[in-house]
Amino acid sequence: MYQSNCDFLIIGGGVVGLCLALEASRRYPTSRITIIEKEAKCGFHASGRNSGVLHAGFYYTADSLKARFTRDGNRALTSYCQERGLRINRCGKLVVARDATDLPGLDELLRRAQANGVELHAIDRQAARDIEPRVKTYERALFSPSTSSINPGEVMASLINDAVAAKVTILTGTRYLDRRPGGIRTSRGDIAPGYVINAAGLYADRIAMDFGFSRDYRILPFKGLYLYAQEDARPVRTNIYPVPDLANPFLGVHYTITADKKVKIGPTAVPAFWREHYRGFANFNLAELMEIVGREMGLFLRNDFGFRRLALTELQKYSKAKMVSLASRLVSDVDARNYTQWGEPGVRAQLFNIRERRLEMDFRFEGDGGSFHVLNAVSPAFTCAMPFSRYLFDQVERLSAGQGREAAISGSGG
Repeated sequence: MYQSNCDFLIIGGGVVGLCLALEASRRYPTSRITIIEKEAKCGFHASGRNSGVLHAGFYYTADSLKARFTRDGNRALTSYCQERGLRINRCGKLVVARDATDLPGLDELLRRAQANGVELHAIDRQAARDIEPRVKTYERALFSPSTSSINPGEVMASLINDAVAAKVTILTGTRYLDRRPGGIRTSRGDIAPGYVINAAGLYADRIAMDFGFSRDYRILPFKGLYLYAQEDARPVRTNIYPVPDLANPFLGVHYTITADKKVKIGPTAVPAFWREHYRGFANFNLAELMEIVGREMGLFLRNDFGFRRLALTELQKYSKAKMVSLASRLVSDVDARNYTQWGEPGVRAQLFNIRERRLEMDFRFEGDGGSFHVLNAVSPAFTCAMPFSRYLFDQVERLSAGQGREAAISGSGG
Protein backbone atom coordinates (compact mmCIF):
# COMPACT_ATOMS: atom_id res chain seq x y z
CA MET A 1 0.00 0.00 0.00
CA TYR A 2 1.19 3.50 -0.91
CA GLN A 3 1.64 5.96 1.94
CA SER A 4 3.02 9.39 1.26
CA ASN A 5 3.10 13.05 2.06
CA CYS A 6 3.12 15.69 -0.65
CA ASP A 7 2.76 19.44 -0.97
CA PHE A 8 0.12 19.35 -3.73
CA LEU A 9 -2.17 16.44 -4.47
CA ILE A 10 -4.06 16.67 -7.76
CA ILE A 11 -6.99 14.30 -8.26
CA GLY A 12 -7.51 13.57 -11.95
CA GLY A 13 -4.97 13.07 -14.73
CA GLY A 14 -6.76 14.87 -17.54
CA VAL A 15 -5.42 17.88 -19.39
CA VAL A 16 -6.40 20.33 -16.62
CA GLY A 17 -4.88 18.15 -13.90
CA LEU A 18 -1.60 17.82 -15.82
CA CYS A 19 -1.42 21.54 -16.58
CA LEU A 20 -2.09 22.34 -12.92
CA ALA A 21 0.73 20.02 -11.89
CA LEU A 22 3.09 21.66 -14.37
CA GLU A 23 2.07 25.10 -13.13
CA ALA A 24 2.75 24.04 -9.53
CA SER A 25 6.19 22.73 -10.53
CA ARG A 26 7.03 26.03 -12.27
CA ARG A 27 6.04 28.14 -9.29
CA TYR A 28 7.43 25.79 -6.63
CA PRO A 29 10.33 23.84 -8.19
CA THR A 30 11.20 22.01 -4.96
CA SER A 31 7.64 21.06 -4.03
CA ARG A 32 6.39 17.48 -4.00
CA ILE A 33 3.52 17.16 -6.47
CA THR A 34 1.43 14.03 -6.90
CA ILE A 35 -1.32 13.26 -9.42
CA ILE A 36 -3.67 10.35 -8.78
CA GLU A 37 -5.63 8.96 -11.72
CA LYS A 38 -8.09 6.09 -11.31
CA GLU A 39 -7.58 4.76 -14.84
CA ALA A 40 -4.55 2.88 -16.13
CA LYS A 41 -3.47 5.95 -18.10
CA CYS A 42 -3.94 9.70 -17.96
CA GLY A 43 -6.44 11.25 -20.36
CA PHE A 44 -8.63 8.14 -20.64
CA HIS A 45 -11.86 10.15 -20.45
CA ALA A 46 -12.71 13.60 -21.90
CA SER A 47 -9.13 14.74 -22.48
CA GLY A 48 -8.41 11.80 -24.76
CA ARG A 49 -11.82 11.66 -26.42
CA ASN A 50 -12.46 15.28 -27.39
CA SER A 51 -12.78 16.59 -30.95
CA GLY A 52 -9.20 17.85 -31.15
CA VAL A 53 -10.38 21.27 -32.32
CA LEU A 54 -8.45 24.29 -31.04
CA HIS A 55 -11.27 26.80 -30.79
CA ALA A 56 -10.68 30.50 -31.42
CA GLY A 57 -12.88 32.07 -28.73
CA PHE A 58 -15.77 33.85 -30.46
CA TYR A 59 -18.70 31.84 -29.08
CA TYR A 60 -18.54 33.32 -25.59
CA THR A 61 -19.46 36.69 -24.11
CA ALA A 62 -16.52 38.92 -23.26
CA ASP A 63 -17.24 38.78 -19.51
CA SER A 64 -16.72 35.00 -19.40
CA LEU A 65 -13.61 33.07 -18.50
CA LYS A 66 -14.12 30.90 -21.57
CA ALA A 67 -13.76 33.91 -23.87
CA ARG A 68 -10.41 34.95 -22.41
CA PHE A 69 -8.88 31.53 -22.01
CA THR A 70 -10.04 30.14 -25.36
CA ARG A 71 -8.38 33.03 -27.16
CA ASP A 72 -5.17 32.77 -25.12
CA GLY A 73 -5.24 28.97 -25.02
CA ASN A 74 -5.49 28.72 -28.79
CA ARG A 75 -2.29 30.73 -29.12
CA ALA A 76 -0.52 28.85 -26.31
CA LEU A 77 -1.39 25.36 -27.53
CA THR A 78 -0.66 26.25 -31.16
CA SER A 79 2.83 27.38 -30.13
CA TYR A 80 3.28 24.32 -27.93
CA CYS A 81 2.44 21.94 -30.77
CA GLN A 82 4.73 23.74 -33.18
CA GLU A 83 7.62 23.79 -30.69
CA ARG A 84 7.23 20.10 -29.86
CA GLY A 85 6.71 18.95 -33.43
CA LEU A 86 3.17 17.70 -32.71
CA ARG A 87 0.69 17.46 -35.55
CA ILE A 88 -1.51 20.50 -36.09
CA ASN A 89 -3.84 21.11 -39.01
CA ARG A 90 -4.35 24.87 -39.38
CA CYS A 91 -7.43 24.43 -41.54
CA GLY A 92 -9.62 27.19 -40.08
CA LYS A 93 -13.38 27.16 -39.59
CA LEU A 94 -16.44 28.36 -41.49
CA VAL A 95 -19.63 29.18 -39.60
CA VAL A 96 -22.54 29.07 -42.04
CA ALA A 97 -26.16 30.22 -42.13
CA ARG A 98 -28.86 27.77 -43.09
CA ASP A 99 -31.44 30.49 -43.84
CA ALA A 100 -32.29 34.12 -43.04
CA THR A 101 -33.11 33.31 -39.41
CA ASP A 102 -29.42 32.48 -38.82
CA LEU A 103 -28.11 35.89 -39.95
CA PRO A 104 -28.62 37.61 -36.57
CA GLY A 105 -26.65 34.74 -35.01
CA LEU A 106 -23.75 35.39 -37.38
CA ASP A 107 -23.85 39.06 -36.41
CA GLU A 108 -23.80 38.19 -32.70
CA LEU A 109 -20.81 35.89 -33.11
CA LEU A 110 -18.95 38.64 -34.98
CA ARG A 111 -19.72 41.10 -32.17
CA ARG A 112 -18.42 38.63 -29.61
CA ALA A 113 -15.24 38.04 -31.61
CA GLN A 114 -14.57 41.78 -31.79
CA ALA A 115 -15.22 42.19 -28.05
CA ASN A 116 -12.90 39.26 -27.27
CA GLY A 117 -10.08 40.38 -29.58
CA VAL A 118 -10.43 37.28 -31.77
CA GLU A 119 -9.80 37.38 -35.52
CA LEU A 120 -13.03 36.52 -37.34
CA HIS A 121 -14.00 37.57 -40.87
CA ALA A 122 -17.47 38.22 -42.26
CA ILE A 123 -17.47 36.91 -45.83
CA ASP A 124 -20.01 36.48 -48.62
CA ARG A 125 -21.17 33.15 -50.05
CA GLN A 126 -18.65 33.17 -52.89
CA ALA A 127 -15.74 33.80 -50.54
CA ALA A 128 -16.95 30.90 -48.40
CA ARG A 129 -16.97 28.67 -51.48
CA ASP A 130 -13.46 29.81 -52.36
CA ILE A 131 -12.37 28.43 -48.99
CA GLU A 132 -14.46 25.26 -49.29
CA PRO A 133 -16.11 24.63 -52.67
CA ARG A 134 -18.76 22.29 -51.25
CA VAL A 135 -19.97 24.57 -48.45
CA LYS A 136 -23.63 25.59 -48.31
CA THR A 137 -24.55 28.91 -46.72
CA TYR A 138 -27.29 31.50 -46.99
CA GLU A 139 -25.93 34.83 -48.29
CA ARG A 140 -22.87 34.98 -46.03
CA ALA A 141 -20.69 33.21 -43.49
CA LEU A 142 -17.90 33.74 -40.96
CA PHE A 143 -14.34 32.49 -41.28
CA SER A 144 -12.00 31.85 -38.35
CA PRO A 145 -8.40 31.48 -39.57
CA SER A 146 -6.99 30.59 -36.13
CA THR A 147 -9.20 27.53 -35.54
CA SER A 148 -7.17 24.37 -36.07
CA SER A 149 -7.05 20.68 -35.16
CA ILE A 150 -4.57 18.73 -33.09
CA ASN A 151 -4.29 15.13 -31.94
CA PRO A 152 -5.39 15.05 -28.27
CA GLY A 153 -3.50 11.82 -27.58
CA GLU A 154 -0.22 13.31 -28.81
CA VAL A 155 -0.70 16.44 -26.71
CA MET A 156 -1.52 14.39 -23.61
CA ALA A 157 1.55 12.18 -24.11
CA SER A 158 3.74 15.26 -24.41
CA LEU A 159 2.27 16.83 -21.26
CA ILE A 160 2.84 13.58 -19.37
CA ASN A 161 6.49 13.62 -20.47
CA ASP A 162 6.76 17.23 -19.30
CA ALA A 163 5.30 16.29 -15.91
CA VAL A 164 7.67 13.34 -15.48
CA ALA A 165 10.61 15.61 -16.41
CA ALA A 166 9.42 18.07 -13.76
CA LYS A 167 9.51 15.22 -11.18
CA VAL A 168 5.74 15.11 -10.76
CA THR A 169 4.67 11.76 -9.30
CA ILE A 170 1.87 10.25 -11.40
CA LEU A 171 -0.01 7.37 -9.77
CA THR A 172 -2.28 5.71 -12.33
CA GLY A 173 -4.71 2.98 -11.32
CA THR A 174 -5.22 4.90 -8.07
CA ARG A 175 -8.79 5.78 -7.16
CA TYR A 176 -9.82 8.47 -4.70
CA LEU A 177 -11.99 6.80 -2.04
CA ASP A 178 -12.76 9.40 0.62
CA ARG A 179 -11.45 12.14 2.82
CA ARG A 180 -9.84 11.22 6.12
CA PRO A 181 -8.57 13.41 8.99
CA GLY A 182 -5.18 14.66 7.86
CA GLY A 183 -5.44 13.35 4.33
CA ILE A 184 -7.31 11.22 1.84
CA ARG A 185 -7.76 7.50 1.32
CA THR A 186 -7.04 5.99 -2.09
CA SER A 187 -7.23 2.47 -3.50
CA ARG A 188 -3.45 2.25 -2.98
CA GLY A 189 -3.27 3.67 0.52
CA ASP A 190 -3.39 6.99 2.34
CA ILE A 191 -1.88 10.29 1.20
CA ALA A 192 -1.35 13.30 3.45
CA PRO A 193 -1.22 16.38 1.17
CA GLY A 194 -0.49 19.97 2.02
CA TYR A 195 -3.15 21.10 -0.45
CA VAL A 196 -5.72 19.16 -2.50
CA ILE A 197 -6.75 20.14 -6.04
CA ASN A 198 -9.73 18.28 -7.46
CA ALA A 199 -9.76 18.09 -11.26
CA ALA A 200 -11.68 14.83 -11.46
CA GLY A 201 -14.05 15.69 -14.32
CA LEU A 202 -17.08 13.41 -14.18
CA TYR A 203 -16.60 12.90 -10.43
CA ALA A 204 -15.50 16.41 -9.46
CA ASP A 205 -18.81 17.20 -7.76
CA ARG A 206 -18.76 14.05 -5.62
CA ILE A 207 -15.23 14.67 -4.41
CA ALA A 208 -16.01 18.33 -3.77
CA MET A 209 -18.94 17.35 -1.55
CA ASP A 210 -16.55 15.41 0.70
CA PHE A 211 -14.84 18.75 1.36
CA GLY A 212 -18.07 20.70 1.91
CA PHE A 213 -18.36 22.14 -1.61
CA SER A 214 -20.60 21.69 -4.67
CA ARG A 215 -23.75 22.18 -2.60
CA ASP A 216 -25.62 23.74 -5.54
CA TYR A 217 -24.03 21.72 -8.32
CA ARG A 218 -24.18 18.22 -9.78
CA ILE A 219 -22.60 16.72 -12.89
CA LEU A 220 -25.07 15.94 -15.66
CA PRO A 221 -23.37 13.71 -18.28
CA PHE A 222 -23.98 14.00 -22.03
CA LYS A 223 -22.68 11.44 -24.52
CA GLY A 224 -20.87 12.67 -27.64
CA LEU A 225 -20.47 10.57 -30.79
CA TYR A 226 -18.79 11.36 -34.11
CA LEU A 227 -19.43 9.61 -37.41
CA TYR A 228 -16.32 9.24 -39.57
CA ALA A 229 -16.25 9.58 -43.35
CA GLN A 230 -14.55 6.99 -45.52
CA GLU A 231 -12.38 8.07 -48.43
CA ASP A 232 -14.05 10.81 -50.47
CA ALA A 233 -13.08 12.01 -53.93
CA ARG A 234 -13.73 15.60 -52.81
CA PRO A 235 -12.84 15.79 -49.10
CA VAL A 236 -13.90 18.80 -47.06
CA ARG A 237 -10.91 21.03 -46.37
CA THR A 238 -11.99 23.15 -43.37
CA ASN A 239 -14.12 22.80 -40.24
CA ILE A 240 -17.74 23.79 -40.99
CA TYR A 241 -20.18 24.65 -38.19
CA PRO A 242 -23.77 25.86 -38.14
CA VAL A 243 -24.82 28.93 -36.19
CA PRO A 244 -25.36 27.48 -32.69
CA ASP A 245 -28.17 28.00 -30.25
CA LEU A 246 -26.34 30.30 -27.85
CA ALA A 247 -28.79 29.48 -25.05
CA ASN A 248 -27.11 26.10 -24.50
CA PRO A 249 -23.45 25.01 -24.50
CA PHE A 250 -23.66 22.62 -27.47
CA LEU A 251 -22.60 23.61 -30.98
CA GLY A 252 -24.72 21.26 -33.11
CA VAL A 253 -23.67 18.71 -35.72
CA HIS A 254 -20.72 20.02 -37.72
CA TYR A 255 -17.81 18.96 -39.91
CA THR A 256 -14.46 18.49 -38.18
CA ILE A 257 -11.17 17.95 -40.02
CA THR A 258 -8.74 16.07 -37.80
CA ALA A 259 -5.00 16.63 -37.45
CA ASP A 260 -4.40 13.87 -40.00
CA LYS A 261 -7.08 15.35 -42.33
CA LYS A 262 -9.77 12.78 -41.71
CA VAL A 263 -13.37 14.03 -41.86
CA LYS A 264 -15.98 13.42 -39.17
CA ILE A 265 -19.47 14.74 -38.45
CA GLY A 266 -21.03 15.28 -35.04
CA PRO A 267 -21.06 15.31 -32.16
CA THR A 268 -24.21 14.23 -30.43
CA ALA A 269 -25.12 15.60 -26.99
CA VAL A 270 -27.32 12.72 -25.84
CA PRO A 271 -28.23 12.68 -22.13
CA ALA A 272 -26.27 9.80 -20.58
CA PHE A 273 -27.76 7.54 -17.89
CA TRP A 274 -24.67 7.19 -15.71
CA ARG A 275 -21.35 9.02 -15.60
CA GLU A 276 -19.26 6.66 -17.73
CA HIS A 277 -22.09 5.61 -20.03
CA TYR A 278 -20.05 5.09 -23.17
CA ARG A 279 -21.44 1.88 -24.69
CA GLY A 280 -24.31 -0.39 -23.74
CA PHE A 281 -24.09 -1.47 -20.10
CA ALA A 282 -20.32 -1.06 -19.82
CA ASN A 283 -19.38 0.68 -16.54
CA PHE A 284 -23.00 0.34 -15.42
CA ASN A 285 -23.66 1.93 -12.03
CA LEU A 286 -27.12 1.45 -10.51
CA ALA A 287 -26.82 4.26 -7.96
CA GLU A 288 -25.74 6.71 -10.67
CA LEU A 289 -28.53 5.49 -12.95
CA MET A 290 -31.16 6.19 -10.31
CA GLU A 291 -29.74 9.63 -9.47
CA ILE A 292 -29.09 10.83 -13.01
CA VAL A 293 -32.17 9.40 -14.74
CA GLY A 294 -34.31 10.71 -11.90
CA ARG A 295 -32.87 14.17 -12.43
CA GLU A 296 -33.27 13.92 -16.21
CA MET A 297 -36.90 12.83 -15.86
CA GLY A 298 -37.57 15.89 -13.73
CA LEU A 299 -35.92 18.13 -16.30
CA PHE A 300 -37.93 16.47 -19.07
CA LEU A 301 -41.27 16.94 -17.30
CA ARG A 302 -40.58 20.57 -16.32
CA ASN A 303 -38.73 21.26 -19.58
CA ASP A 304 -36.08 23.30 -17.77
CA PHE A 305 -33.82 25.17 -20.25
CA GLY A 306 -35.62 23.39 -23.12
CA PHE A 307 -34.35 19.98 -21.97
CA ARG A 308 -37.29 18.06 -23.48
CA ARG A 309 -36.61 19.30 -27.00
CA LEU A 310 -32.85 18.86 -26.53
CA ALA A 311 -33.23 15.26 -25.36
CA LEU A 312 -35.66 14.25 -28.10
CA THR A 313 -33.57 15.95 -30.79
CA GLU A 314 -30.31 14.41 -29.61
CA LEU A 315 -31.70 10.89 -29.27
CA GLN A 316 -32.52 10.96 -32.99
CA LYS A 317 -28.80 11.33 -33.70
CA TYR A 318 -28.17 7.71 -32.79
CA SER A 319 -29.33 7.21 -36.38
CA LYS A 320 -26.52 7.51 -38.94
CA ALA A 321 -29.09 8.67 -41.48
CA LYS A 322 -30.13 11.54 -39.19
CA MET A 323 -26.53 12.60 -38.63
CA VAL A 324 -25.82 12.59 -42.36
CA SER A 325 -29.04 14.53 -43.02
CA LEU A 326 -27.97 17.26 -40.59
CA ALA A 327 -24.47 17.37 -42.08
CA SER A 328 -25.90 17.71 -45.59
CA ARG A 329 -27.32 21.10 -44.60
CA LEU A 330 -23.74 22.36 -44.40
CA VAL A 331 -22.10 20.68 -47.40
CA SER A 332 -23.26 19.65 -50.86
CA ASP A 333 -22.95 16.21 -52.48
CA VAL A 334 -22.98 14.25 -49.23
CA ASP A 335 -23.10 10.51 -49.87
CA ALA A 336 -24.52 8.62 -46.88
CA ARG A 337 -22.61 5.49 -47.96
CA ASN A 338 -19.35 7.25 -46.99
CA TYR A 339 -20.44 7.63 -43.34
CA THR A 340 -20.46 4.21 -41.70
CA GLN A 341 -18.01 4.22 -38.80
CA TRP A 342 -18.76 5.64 -35.34
CA GLY A 343 -15.75 7.05 -33.51
CA GLU A 344 -14.79 6.54 -29.88
CA PRO A 345 -17.62 7.91 -27.69
CA GLY A 346 -16.98 10.60 -25.13
CA VAL A 347 -18.95 11.88 -22.15
CA ARG A 348 -19.19 15.58 -21.36
CA ALA A 349 -19.12 16.33 -17.62
CA GLN A 350 -21.60 19.21 -17.78
CA LEU A 351 -22.31 21.02 -14.52
CA PHE A 352 -25.95 21.55 -13.56
CA ASN A 353 -27.09 24.13 -11.00
CA ILE A 354 -29.69 22.24 -8.95
CA ARG A 355 -30.87 25.37 -7.14
CA GLU A 356 -31.41 27.54 -10.23
CA ARG A 357 -32.16 24.55 -12.51
CA ARG A 358 -29.85 25.51 -15.35
CA LEU A 359 -26.72 24.33 -17.08
CA GLU A 360 -23.58 26.24 -16.16
CA MET A 361 -22.22 27.88 -19.29
CA ASP A 362 -18.88 29.09 -17.91
CA PHE A 363 -16.10 27.43 -15.92
CA ARG A 364 -16.94 26.99 -12.23
CA PHE A 365 -14.74 26.24 -9.26
CA GLU A 366 -14.80 26.51 -5.47
CA GLY A 367 -12.17 26.29 -2.79
CA ASP A 368 -10.70 27.35 0.54
CA GLY A 369 -7.37 27.25 2.38
CA GLY A 370 -7.13 23.46 2.19
CA SER A 371 -8.67 22.39 -1.09
CA PHE A 372 -9.73 23.60 -4.54
CA HIS A 373 -12.34 22.03 -6.80
CA VAL A 374 -12.61 22.48 -10.58
CA LEU A 375 -16.31 21.71 -11.00
CA ASN A 376 -17.04 22.72 -14.60
CA ALA A 377 -14.17 22.32 -17.04
CA VAL A 378 -16.16 21.47 -20.14
CA SER A 379 -15.45 22.28 -23.78
CA PRO A 380 -13.36 24.13 -24.77
CA ALA A 381 -11.31 23.22 -21.68
CA PHE A 382 -8.70 21.39 -23.79
CA THR A 383 -8.04 24.57 -25.76
CA CYS A 384 -8.11 26.66 -22.57
CA ALA A 385 -6.07 24.35 -20.35
CA MET A 386 -2.74 26.22 -20.24
CA PRO A 387 -3.90 29.77 -19.38
CA PHE A 388 -6.88 28.43 -17.41
CA SER A 389 -4.54 26.43 -15.17
CA ARG A 390 -2.38 29.49 -14.53
CA TYR A 391 -5.48 31.42 -13.50
CA LEU A 392 -6.70 28.56 -11.31
CA PHE A 393 -3.34 28.40 -9.57
CA ASP A 394 -3.55 32.13 -8.86
CA GLN A 395 -6.76 31.34 -6.96
CA VAL A 396 -5.13 28.41 -5.17
CA GLU A 397 -2.25 30.62 -4.01
CA ARG A 398 -4.63 33.28 -2.72
CA LEU A 399 -6.72 30.75 -0.83
CA SER A 400 -3.83 28.72 0.56
CA ALA A 401 -2.22 31.93 1.78
CA GLY A 402 -5.12 32.25 4.22
CA GLN A 403 -7.21 34.88 2.49
CA GLY A 404 -10.42 33.05 3.32
CA ARG A 405 -12.95 30.69 1.84
CA GLU A 406 -14.29 31.35 -1.64
CA ALA A 407 -17.35 29.80 -3.21
CA ALA A 408 -18.10 29.66 -6.92
CA ILE A 409 -15.21 31.88 -7.96
CA SER A 410 -15.77 32.11 -11.69
CA GLY A 411 -16.72 34.24 -14.62
CA SER A 412 -20.25 35.52 -14.90
CA GLY A 413 -21.18 32.87 -17.47
CA GLY A 414 -21.24 33.46 -21.17
